[in-house]
Amino acid sequence: MRFKEFGMILFVENYKKCIDFYSNRLQLPIRNEKETLVCFDLPHRYLMVEQGGVCSAHEKTRKQNPTVIRLDVDDLEAAVNELELRGVTFVEKSLEFQWGTIAVLLDPDGNRIEIGEINPSSGSFK
Repeated sequence: MRFKEFGMILFVENYKKCIDFYSNRLQLPIRNEKETLVCFDLPHRYLMVEQGGVCSAHEKTRKQNPTVIRLDVDDLEAAVNELELRGVTFVEKSLEFQWGTIAVLLDPDGNRIEIGEINPSSGSFK
């Protein structure tokens, strides 16, 4: 079997706020839009945001949402600065690991998003 691409569907409660967040704050390009869902285009994948989830005023626990959206960049500091200029608030701006560094933010429903920069010398997430 040969898979064509990978997609993730994120069910949200604060639908309009989440659509605004992903399209205007993160500036993900919209692939297509229906009445109750928006599909954002990512390289070789997509993120579909759809009505029907449950929000949290704080970061969702792993029991509430056991997934994390990770978006890797070449320059984490520049990405954090650019996103802050767009009004994004970070939970953490720089968490370092052997394999790289991440910044942590939340969407309007409390879903965790990590912006990551991979350490080129590590070669992996180990």
